[in-house]
Amino acid sequence: MTRKRLLDIVRIVIALLVLAAVTVAVWRNWTEVSAHLRTIPARTLAGAFGLALLAPMFSLLGWRVLLNDLGTRLPLPASASVFFVGQLGKYLPGSVWSVVAQADLGSRLGVPRRRMGVVGLLSILLSVLTGAIVGIPAVPLFLARTGEVRSLWWFAPAIVLLLLLWPRLLNWGIARLLRLLRRDPLEHSLTAPAIALTSLWFVLAWLSAGLAILVLSHAMTPETPIRDLFVTSICGFALASAIGMFSVFVPAGVGVRDGVLALLLGALMPFSAAIAIVVIARFFSVMADVAVAALGWGWARSHHLLGSRT
Repeated sequence: MTRKRLLDIVRIVIALLVLAAVTVAVWRNWTEVSAHLRTIPARTLAGAFGLALLAPMFSLLGWRVLLNDLGTRLPLPASASVFFVGQLGKYLPGSVWSVVAQADLGSRLGVPRRRMGVVGLLSILLSVLTGAIVGIPAVPLFLARTGEVRSLWWFAPAIVLLLLLWPRLLNWGIARLLRLLRRDPLEHSLTAPAIALTSLWFVLAWLSAGLAILVLSHAMTPETPIRDLFVTSICGFALASAIGMFSVFVPAGVGVRDGVLALLLGALMPFSAAIAIVVIARFFSVMADVAVAALGWGWARSHHLLGSRT
């Protein structure tokens, strides 16, 4: 058995174990969870889903800025097709399937595979960095298991992470990483406007997804101060997602993101209510990815990106 085959089996087993753990946790609390689910009005659910749907759209715009900066300007429909359909690869065990899928689709539009692959990896890197920056205020909540921020020490790591987005330092780090991976360097360094604009779009993606959690949390526990819900929901979601993105063995951070977010929300509400919000949030994020991917798939089919090159 080859090493790659063994790693694939390990990833699948870990993913199945995580999914099983999440399923058992939900099943054990399902009576209380389902009761909480019924307390959320339909209009609130619709609003939260609308906010969740904005997140992949903002991510697309950030990814497209990187692609433009490295020399390829794709029309928005083509960009959406490549990005959204390729993003479904993150639901496979491993960490690069979305990048592989985007590189394959992009090649059918004349974009060099290497460039598309580099853009995919850079977008993951910047997404994790911006998610960590947005999520840092939730770190003391996670450590103390309380809904109140009692210290501002988290400003220090936030400044460190912001420095990593400094163009000269970021380009140096990318060059070193490509050298370690024995890959050719970038065709040219990323420009400061591209890094800033990409980061802005990714921050907006984190905020929109976090606001969906805030809407659900406020509907579930209206008596909780909105300030505490704001930090826990928005910053907590970004922190949980960033941690989940480091879990390369688990598809789309399933279980990891959900567990961290449930622990954070559980400091402000009954744990069964926190699980209900996590279940809805995961369902909404999957449905949002599927909805935008369906639009991208339709465009790709009509332009023969999913069939033979001829």
